[in-house]
Amino acid sequence: MLTGPFLSKNWIGACESFDEAKWVLIGIPYDGTCSYRPGTRFGPERIRLASWGLEEYSPDMQRELSEVSFYDAGELDLPFGNREESLSIIENAARETLTAGKFFFGVGGEHLVTYPVIKAYLEKYPDLAVVHFDAHADLRCDYLGEELSHATVIRRTADLIGPERLIQIGIRSGPKEEFEWMEKNQTLVKDKTQLKQAIKKLENRPVFITVDLDVLDPSIMSGTGTPEAGGMTYKEFIDWLLEFRGQNIVGCDVVELSPDYDQSGVSTAVAAKVIREMLLLV
Repeated sequence: MLTGPFLSKNWIGACESFDEAKWVLIGIPYDGTCSYRPGTRFGPERIRLASWGLEEYSPDMQRELSEVSFYDAGELDLPFGNREESLSIIENAARETLTAGKFFFGVGGEHLVTYPVIKAYLEKYPDLAVVHFDAHADLRCDYLGEELSHATVIRRTADLIGPERLIQIGIRSGPKEEFEWMEKNQTLVKDKTQLKQAIKKLENRPVFITVDLDVLDPSIMSGTGTPEAGGMTYKEFIDWLLEFRGQNIVGCDVVELSPDYDQSGVSTAVAAKVIREMLLLV
């Protein structure tokens, strides 16, 4: 028998068992449709390791991780190059999490991984609303002939839930057609006054929050596949996130870290802290 002691590879502050947890943290190492700079499949593992550089207490949330019951399930084992099977595995993982009476927190991976999770969520929460933080609208009908892509994920999500249950924050890049779609459907929130009005429309609906890390400015988040100048500071992001305190948040994900594009490790550390704050928000 091995006597150890051994260092934990789980996320800092995680529960020891699945049964005692309320939230389940699941790594989704998939980047099969990345069109510019691939590498997000390496994000979940690096974020887990970076989490051990964090404090468990957040002065912004005024809570610590010991107050949150979450289990680190590790990474899904996805078949490289097989999009359909990978999406099916992700959807099943989300469904099994919900069937067990727990909430799903995904760590990507590219943004397409959100779509199968939303499909599973709608089986339990048919009135689900989605809050989308991103630099890009991800509203294309198709991208390079593909209807399932990181560039179409929110359009496919809107097809499922309807635009009236979608809130988009931080969008600053995309073709004219996407901005026209957001204007027509009033999904894009540009300031806190608009956000407060949008939140009222949630009407106590269950909420899923999806965060593409390129919503942050590349000066602090260079380690992403599609960096876009003009983004939020970390503090600005947290201020936006805090507006959702008290909402019925039933699921989350954080996606699009490509750690190898930032050799300093700062982007990975920021990603880990974003996840910590979201765990403490819920």
